[in-house]
Amino acid sequence: MKKALLVVSFGTSYPETCEKNIVACERELAASCPDRDLFRAFTSGMIIRKLKSRDGLEIDTPLEALKKLAEQGYQDVAIQSLHIINGDEFEKIEHEVQSLRPLFTRLTIGTPLLSGHHDYVRLMQALEQQMPALNADEKVVFMGHGASHHAFAAYACLDHMMSVQRFPARVGAVESYPEVGVLIDSLSQEGVRGVHLMPLMLVAGDHAINDMASDEEDSWKTLFNAAGIPATPWLNGLGENPAVRAMFVEHLQQSLEVA
Repeated sequence: MKKALLVVSFGTSYPETCEKNIVACERELAASCPDRDLFRAFTSGMIIRKLKSRDGLEIDTPLEALKKLAEQGYQDVAIQSLHIINGDEFEKIEHEVQSLRPLFTRLTIGTPLLSGHHDYVRLMQALEQQMPALNADEKVVFMGHGASHHAFAAYACLDHMMSVQRFPARVGAVESYPEVGVLIDSLSQEGVRGVHLMPLMLVAGDHAINDMASDEEDSWKTLFNAAGIPATPWLNGLGENPAVRAMFVEHLQQSLEVA
């Protein structure tokens, strides 16, 4: 029976970032199941359209990829999401998987990065490995994407766990809670004198470059600096972190074991 591995991410239009993060994850996921042929899909229609018009590069949506795999005779397909939370993007993948399940003998799907309590513990350990050496009055602030979906609570949960465990970092979100203003007020009250900004995203794309690290008046770097807390941005996606990649491999293997 022909076997495939379909790795699904939001995507990115930055080639170097794609190589460092998405390709790095795909490579390790493929190595963990060498009997499967590797395929890629993006969930962002905007990025798919941009890559096609700018580079002539065609990337499938998960639905398109699954239909092609069925046509090519693949009957055992393992899907692994590279999303951070179980939000809209992942629910869309799940819905499409269910709609096409009759086309396959076996179809499995590995969960996003933060899918259980153990994942939060593991992620904190992974983040610690990429954090710079900090002075006593410094902290790292991680920027999550945020979501209108109720899964946005994952960011607040991770932030809360960091605070309770006196972990030298905080978590905010661009498009939901905790907002950057909440973090600035909290860290000011704590007497924090400097922060390092890092993306809590698979890739360091537009949000990290513009909303976090730029000199624009509403960027996180600018807002922290204006509040008297000097901010140093780091443009590294989570896909560059070996311990994060290992978490995705673990999720893939778990999905294969239970199916």
